[in-house]
Formats: sequence, structure tokens, C-alpha cells
Amino acid sequence: MSPITKDATIDRAVLTGELAGFAAALADEARGLSRRWFRTPVAIDTKADDSPVTIADREVEAALRRRIAERFPHHGIFGEEHGRDRLDSEIVWVIDPIDGTRSFISGWPVYGTLLAVLERGVPAVGVIDMPVLGERWTGRAGAPTLYSDGTEAERPCRTRDCRRLADATVYTTSPDAFDAAGLRVYETVSRQARTRRFGGDCYIYGLVASGHIDLVIEAGLQPYDYLAMQPVIEGAGGVITDWEGKPLTMESDGRVVAAATADLHAETIAAIARAAG
Repeated sequence: MSPITKDATIDRAVLTGELAGFAAALADEARGLSRRWFRTPVAIDTKADDSPVTIADREVEAALRRRIAERFPHHGIFGEEHGRDRLDSEIVWVIDPIDGTRSFISGWPVYGTLLAVLERGVPAVGVIDMPVLGERWTGRAGAPTLYSDGTEAERPCRTRDCRRLADATVYTTSPDAFDAAGLRVYETVSRQARTRRFGGDCYIYGLVASGHIDLVIEAGLQPYDYLAMQPVIEGAGGVITDWEGKPLTMESDGRVVAAATADLHAETIAAIARAAG
């Protein structure tokens, strides 16, 4: 390794650490803000895609965007509620202020805040924060995923060593997220697993990272729903891609598989291909 390459590697590691630390501070702020509105009467609007949105979604994202712009004015930002800004920047923040708005407005405490930091289009930092539960997963490219439940210091977490679909516990947030063809595929594949359950939004990806469940199969997601998951899942030993086994990017079609092991992922991708015909 040349001195130049070595120095560049060190610089990148330092930068990623700085971004991860700032992402944690943003998650702390978002946690306090969203809890102010949780289980309180809030007006619910319907967006163009028929999904709900509240003042909590809008205000949390607005606050995070202000903080990012103050600290890193040249970084790009892509948020669910307030759109895209400078996406041609080398570093882009991707924000989902309330992942699981339907859970939030129904008083179910498994909504989360998602933060991803992309370096040249590749997720380098990902945070899954659960404001009410007090749990957080932080992933950094090339480093172990860290988990905290708020009672002790962050510690590394690891996926479960599940290698066969027949032994797996599989989750998806809702069957309503699939179109007719996608639901047929999900039904065919998920019924090959040992156990299947529904619900959880971003929380289920954290549970994969911590070794409690083995597989997530979803569709209809947007970049702010899945990009934060990549560093978290990969840093815990898992694999996350689209349904064809391709890496997730801003341009992915929203169909996602997150698996505890490479073997389980490969079997699931093959099963999806067979079910899709």
C-alpha cells in the first residue's frame, strides 16, 4: 500500500467516524422531537402516494436538515418530506424522520428514525433509532454494527447463524405493501420458512442485526426506507440486496431482502426467482 493510499484510507476512516458521531447526535435530537407528538392528537394528511404524514414527520426532518446544513453546508440531503437538495454532492444524507408513520399515529411504539450517509452513492453510515423503545443500531462501512438499548454503552451485535430458509424466522411489515405479483412471490417464499410474522417497519432490520430474526422480505420501499439498513445489516454479518441479489442504490426498485447469512440470502434469492417464474 502506498503512503498516499494509506493516508487516504485513514482520512476516510476519520471522516466516516465523524459522520457517524454526528448522525448519532441527529438521532438524539429526532428522538426528543418525535416523542413530543407521540400519542397526542395530531392532524393527519394524505400524500400523493396515499401514505399518511403528520407535523411530527415534517418538523423532525426540517430540524435535521437545518443541523446538517449548518455543520456540512456542501453535503446533499434527500428526505422523505422535504425532497432533494444537492444530490450530486460527494456526500449525501438520506433521512426518514418517522419510519412507520402508520405505527406512530396508531400509538404503536415501533416507529423509528432512519439516517443514512452516502459517500459517492454508497451507504457508509446507517442509523436505525427507535425513539420510544430507546434502542439504536449504528452501522459503519468496514466496522462492526453497534447496538444500544439506552441502559449501557454501545456494543457490537451479530446476526444469527441461520443458513436455511426452512429454519428461518421471516418478517415483513405488511402484506399490503406488495402488488399482486409481489404478494404471490412473498407468499410462496415465506411459507417455506419455519416462522413468518408481520409488522415492525424499520425495527425488524435491527432485529436481524441483533440475531433475533433471520430474514426480511419487503417491497414498495423508497431509498429513505432502505439505505440506512445496509451498513447496519452488513456490519452485523448479514446480507441485504434487492430481490435479484443486486446492491441497493438510490435507483433500486424498492424490493428488499435482508438475510442473516450469505447462505440464507442465496437460497432466498433463488426461491424468489423460482416463484416469480
